[in-house]
Amino acid sequence: MNVDRTLSIIIGIFLIIGFIGIAYISSTPYEVDNFTEFYLLGPDGTAGNYPTNLTTGETGKLTVGTVNHEHSNTSYLVKITKNNEILKEEYFTLENKQIKNMPFEFNAGAEGQYSIKFDLYKLPDTKNVYRSLFILVNVR
Repeated sequence: MNVDRTLSIIIGIFLIIGFIGIAYISSTPYEVDNFTEFYLLGPDGTAGNYPTNLTTGETGKLTVGTVNHEHSNTSYLVKITKNNEILKEEYFTLENKQIKNMPFEFNAGAEGQYSIKFDLYKLPDTKNVYRSLFILVNVR
């Protein structure tokens, strides 16, 4: 009889500990990472085969992709520059998990090597770049 009572007390203690654990896990907020995907796709829609070797006057085509994983509506600015000259600026707002693929075409221009930079700003901050990408383009 004494063994049965001891086992019942031990089982009761474990049940109480289990319920406390479940209550703690249920009441603790789940932390998730907030981030934004920012990427470039080549003309064939893949992450590669970028137009990095062009001839004078040829047009390069890219897709600039942004995916919101911030868990709230977020406003962005994409600023595209070539050797510090602004080629394009676009403001947009994305809902959580929404994707924006922005087609971008550029003219190769004169011979030389150019850096095309893609800066993503998370608004309202337009001073600090949130994400940045670039490609080097050789024009012959």
